[in-house]
Amino acid sequence: MEKKYKKPVKITDICYRYDSFNNGDVLFGRKGRLPAMGWNSWNAFGSGNTEVLTKIMADKLLELGLDKLGYQYVILDDGCYGAERVDGRLTSDKEKFPSGFAALSDYIHEKGLKFGMYNDVGSKLCSGLEVGTCGYEDVDTEDYVRWNIDYIKVDNCYNEWDNATFSNPENAKFTFAPNIRGIKLKKTDGTLVSEYSAPQEGIITGHRAFIQGNYVVGIGTSDGTGPDVSPIGEMSSELVFTPNVSESGEYILEAVCEPGCAEGTGQWLQVAVGEGPKDVKYYYDDLIEAADSEEKAVVCKINIELSAGENILRLMNHRRQENILTSYAKIQEGFAKTGTDRDIVFSICEWGKTQPQNWAYKVGDSWRILNDITFQVGSDGDRGHGTWEGAYTTSVTAQYNKAVIMDEFSGLERGWNDPDMLMIGMDGLTETMCKTHMTMWCMMNSPLMLGMDLRNVEKDDNIFRIISNENAIALNQDKLGIQAKRIYTTKAVDPDKTYLRDNDRLDVLAKPLADGSIALSFINVSLGDRYDEIKISLNLIKTYIGHKMVRADEFFEASGYEVTDIWTKSKCNIESGVFSNKMFGAVSLKACDNLTIIITPN
Repeated sequence: MEKKYKKPVKITDICYRYDSFNNGDVLFGRKGRLPAMGWNSWNAFGSGNTEVLTKIMADKLLELGLDKLGYQYVILDDGCYGAERVDGRLTSDKEKFPSGFAALSDYIHEKGLKFGMYNDVGSKLCSGLEVGTCGYEDVDTEDYVRWNIDYIKVDNCYNEWDNATFSNPENAKFTFAPNIRGIKLKKTDGTLVSEYSAPQEGIITGHRAFIQGNYVVGIGTSDGTGPDVSPIGEMSSELVFTPNVSESGEYILEAVCEPGCAEGTGQWLQVAVGEGPKDVKYYYDDLIEAADSEEKAVVCKINIELSAGENILRLMNHRRQENILTSYAKIQEGFAKTGTDRDIVFSICEWGKTQPQNWAYKVGDSWRILNDITFQVGSDGDRGHGTWEGAYTTSVTAQYNKAVIMDEFSGLERGWNDPDMLMIGMDGLTETMCKTHMTMWCMMNSPLMLGMDLRNVEKDDNIFRIISNENAIALNQDKLGIQAKRIYTTKAVDPDKTYLRDNDRLDVLAKPLADGSIALSFINVSLGDRYDEIKISLNLIKTYIGHKMVRADEFFEASGYEVTDIWTKSKCNIESGVFSNKMFGAVSLKACDNLTIIITPN
């Protein structure tokens, strides 16, 4: 397939710039939507899903009554398309989906369910089929509207402008600035005004860049695909200088740099003066070619304007985030051009690579926070395999450990952190693990996408009781739409901000609810039994979530409380002071277990 674009598009709208990420402006989509619930084909069948299997899964949702509990979306993941476009259009795999997508959509809608599909912002899908939406956004969105989709999940494999999954590693040239040795400022006649060493006089912002010898390297955005990088803090780095000049006017900036094409060292440089969407002005945003000779360093000359006095001069590369935002926005632009009034849920699936918690709310309803929760997906007759903990992203706890401290990024006016599909019902997880897995996702307002073969579920079996627990689902779908905050952990002083990967701990999550009550969840994250006696005071709850609660004064001044265990459904009245200083607690928890209670003031 011939590339439609030769390099990342020129960004002319400040709305797509890093400086606008924090302004709260939504570019596309409808906000106020609670987390989506449904069934996705990937964990159950991988690329082996078929039309027949999809219809069976839709029928099972109704047979089990799961549709009435909120599981509405039936989503085709990768593996449903034909290997090539026909006249530039997507087609179905004729063997697996012989009736086509429109007919399958009709079938699902006739059941009272909603229909979802999949694509990729790259040139190929993750399965390798060369039918990615890059360059075809207009025609693809026309077809999706024609097929009456209600949901679309969009991956990020084979990205042309990022060193994403299956992409050329040398694409790092687009996502990092060159290594910077220093800069010179000259008047337009060539007179030297000032000279600065990058390591000695430059200011490094964020957590990605660092000094290496005579250079500042790593000017770009930290890769969040794996579990190593905390989502809290400034994940993008800039190199900032503050030149003080005597008169306003045009100057020549000479940046001494070393271009490359590997993680941490690129060729794309952005040069701007000023901060914030109203005051910043860009003077350069393009590739810097490497030197033809053996000399690695090159001098890039850029005309800039400075004001008399101190200026903020920024050398940076935010293109890893800006490019992906722009790519997803192109799809939303395509939907807008069709004039559709369909309420299409937009699921961003770039696996946390570009720190989507900072920008994805502008174009999407949810965003994946890490790579896949399992790579051992099922097939027709095979349940697939999930794990409680693992070294990479493929486990319940790897996903939970990151998502649990991302509560401030989510909400009705933003969207939802997505730690991937539920692995409940897959081999490798015990009933207790599945119950806590469900609890975690519900407390964190994660999308609830079932990922098992529903033929293996029967009404009133253990799996059914977990996925159909109305108390748990009510937490996820609570109209207040506030993700639980971790207010205590046995491993850290700042429980709501510290990224923990050591699972030998117990966490406590608190979630305010629309009726003025709260949910409190005690979670044993470890694979061993714990006998901690944890007591949570009303003051601690108030400190962390009091400002987010409905009728907070009424709650904290109550004379007593009714407490409901969401799993046993047992209730008891706790009078103020049943523990000293109005406390709620748990004495011990079995491995991977949880105690989750709803606390309602009397």
